[in-house]
This record gives sequence, C-alpha cells and structure tokens, in this order.
Amino acid sequence: MYQPQFRITNNLLTYISNIEASKAVINNSPLVPAWEAKFRDDALTRTVHFGTKIEGNDLTKDQAQKVIQLKGVSNSKEASEKTGVTARERDIQEVINYRNVLLWIDQQKALDRKPDISLQTLHTLHSLTMKGLLDEKLVSHFRQKQVVVQGIGNSEVVFRPPVSVEVPFLVDELFAWINSPEAQQFHPVFRAAIVHYQLVYIHPYVEGNGRTARALATLLMYLLGYDFKRFFSLEQYFDGDVDRYYKALLSVQQQSGDTTYWLEYFCYGLAIEIDKVKSQVQKLSKDLKMKKELGRQVALSERQIILLELLQNQGEITSDDAQEILPNISVDTILRDIRDLIQKGVVAKHGVTKGVTYKLA
Repeated sequence: MYQPQFRITNNLLTYISNIEASKAVINNSPLVPAWEAKFRDDALTRTVHFGTKIEGNDLTKDQAQKVIQLKGVSNSKEASEKTGVTARERDIQEVINYRNVLLWIDQQKALDRKPDISLQTLHTLHSLTMKGLLDEKLVSHFRQKQVVVQGIGNSEVVFRPPVSVEVPFLVDELFAWINSPEAQQFHPVFRAAIVHYQLVYIHPYVEGNGRTARALATLLMYLLGYDFKRFFSLEQYFDGDVDRYYKALLSVQQQSGDTTYWLEYFCYGLAIEIDKVKSQVQKLSKDLKMKKELGRQVALSERQIILLELLQNQGEITSDDAQEILPNISVDTILRDIRDLIQKGVVAKHGVTKGVTYKLA
C-alpha cells in the first residue's frame, strides 16, 4: 500500500493552526443568505476560471463568469450564442465542464454521508472534466501509452509519469491508502494535498489529470468537513505563480518521495485563502448586534449587498457615497434600496434634508 513520506515542520503546524482558527470563524458567523450566495458564486467563478487557466484556457474571468452563470447549457456553441462570448469552443467547453464538476462535488457534500472515495469517483470526475474534449474511448479509461509533462511556455520535458502498465496498480494503492485507518490519522488538509500530488504524479489519463486531481482533493476536503462553506478557491493561489506550483509538485521526486515541501506549499496557500475569507466574514459580523440583525433570513439584492459592505467599511454613508459606488444606477433606485434596508431594520437614517446620513441599525 502507498505510504506518503513527510515531516511535521513548524511551518506546517503554523499553517494548520491558522486554517483551523479561520475555519471556526467562518463556520460560526451568521450571514444573510444573499451574502453566502454571493461568496459561493464568486468562489465558483474563481475556481473554474483559474482552474482551467492553469491548463492554458484563454477565457477572461468576465467571459468565464458569463458561461458559468448560464444554466442548463452544456454545449459550447449554444453557450457562445447565448452569452456573446467569442472564443475557442474548447475553452468554453472546459469552463462548462469544470463548473459541472464543482456542482457535482457540491451535490456529494449535500448528501451528508461518510467519505466514499473510490475508483468510480475518480472516473466520474474525469468524465465530467473531459466531456466533449476527448475521444470517448479515452474518457475515464487509464492511458495505454507513455506521456510527458512539458514546461510552461516551452516544449522542455520537465516530468515523465510512470509507464502506463503501472497506472492501475498505483491507483489501486492510492485508493487503498485513502480509505485506510492509517490515512484517517492524518489531518484532512494533509490527506487532500497528498491525493492531489499523487494523482498528478501517476497521471492516470491521457489528458485532464490536473483538473481531476484538484477536483478529487476538493471533494475529499468537502466530505471531511473542510468545505469552509464553499467560499474559497485554491486554484487562484495555484495560478498566481504557475511555475512555483509545478516546482512544488516536482519537489517530491527531487526529494526522493518526500512530500514535506509540497505539503507546506499547499497548506500555506489554503491558509492564505481562508484567511481572506475569514476577513470578509468578520467585516459582516462586526459586533453582536450586527450578528443578531443579520442572523435572520433577510433577502438582499446585489446592490444592497454593495451598500451594506460600504457601510461596514465606513461606518456611515451619504446618498453621494452610494451614487459613487453605484455609478450606473439611478438615484431613485438607490434611495429605494436604502429605504428597503431601513424597513428591514438593517440600516438607520440620521439627520434631515441635505444632512442625511445612513448607518447600520
């Protein structure tokens, strides 16, 4: 059975400690449903965009967002026509597919069952990832030939995965470890990082290995209780310095199988990302009174969310402040939004006529 090698360093202890502290804040802070939806939609967009961009997808974040928000469409041509996004069909299809991967992962989390990670799980993720992008004979089937991984922006071979005949055995060993009592002794974030690396190393498929590996690692964290309300995106961290991402992966082979540096890289990125999420959540839960008010089922529009965030940052605002942050919205609409917030007990009006200011209730 596969056995990962690594050392528990001071860095790893620090990163995991920070992750746990941020997790406690995120999980215990009450948020308005509209805020949670906003955070999740943003995380979904970032994960899909940067997760495909790493692999060479040329869609901008705005283009990807338009495709992601298009419900019930699984064909790149139809998506292009309905969104007006002009790009390679393959790029659009990759974004559609990875969105569907993440939605499938969300569904598994919603089932609220014990982690059940198997070979079928891996094949399902690969099938969703590569739908319409790869010959059907190669989807969810292990590669039968040798492949190489080339460097960023050049044709230099930086990594040669194991020969194809070893793939089934290596995958079986990995899943035996994932579901073993030994693996359950490891922190869930460590387990996800190890699975991520090992799948990239094995490279079980002809194509789509990186996205599938990241997806399985995400699923594992979700099922083990580390979904952080689905507010985060590690892919943005990976894409921020792709060269460093690949160097961290390659470090395991260079260190004779020692995954310590890779774990530090992975855990540091997650700690940074989750800390950002924690800061956003804390801004919305500044004091006990605010928590009490926002703990109710208060439906807010996108504009009201922006106004509320401005109030959180400044303490009070004027109608001029509101118009400045919403330049394309009419004054009447903005004032109507503010009146609605006042009626819901979230915002209070102070002063009269030109001296009117608005504060959190």
